[in-house]
Amino acid sequence: MSKVFKAASALSLAFFAVTTFAVADASFALEANDDIPEVDIVIDPAMLKSTDDAAPVVFGEPQEVVATIPQDVIDADKLANEERASAETVDFNNSGAGSLRELVKQQTVNGPLSKEMQCLAGTVYFESKGETLAGQLAVARVVMARAASSRFPDSLCGVVYQRKQFSFIRGGKMPRIDKGHRHWRNAVAISKIAINDGWKSPVEGALFFHARYVSPGWRLKRMATIDNHIFYR
Repeated sequence: MSKVFKAASALSLAFFAVTTFAVADASFALEANDDIPEVDIVIDPAMLKSTDDAAPVVFGEPQEVVATIPQDVIDADKLANEERASAETVDFNNSGAGSLRELVKQQTVNGPLSKEMQCLAGTVYFESKGETLAGQLAVARVVMARAASSRFPDSLCGVVYQRKQFSFIRGGKMPRIDKGHRHWRNAVAISKIAINDGWKSPVEGALFFHARYVSPGWRLKRMATIDNHIFYR
């Protein structure tokens, strides 16, 4: 009986020792894992595939893309700037004024306007208010050139209100205009000068223009850039 008891005691001691070591080992493993520094995970981009061919996975910081401007574009813009400068200081059409600014001051802007004149002045106001007088005149002359072209409606208002042509026209209506502001007075004066062929535009004959910050990809003859617009024929 004593031998059996001793054997059982020895077995118990052995089991206790094994259990203690296992617990101690597990505790050590947990502590060791806590002390292991984090490791950066490196992913090979070639192993990843985008589900959208038009939007591939891009890694790293975006890089600046520097485009080379064609020489003909540079030359056209330089010529336009020279013409714009001269347009406000040279009398093109024997108007009697020494500059476009002087001619604007000579215009009477008070009183009622015809419907056609309101359409033209409204376009100048919304498309180019705040720009140079030469830039405003260029916009007015585009509207007039369209009305004279068989490719567009044959009236100024028809050109202005033609669908999907001028972004300021919403729901077939022109927004409200602050007619007491100098921008409106300049728009009216410029429109009168344009109607009466009082001053030559640097982009005479242009039928299209768009803002410089957009790129519609038109396959048209680019004439020049004036202020915030690029003009085409």
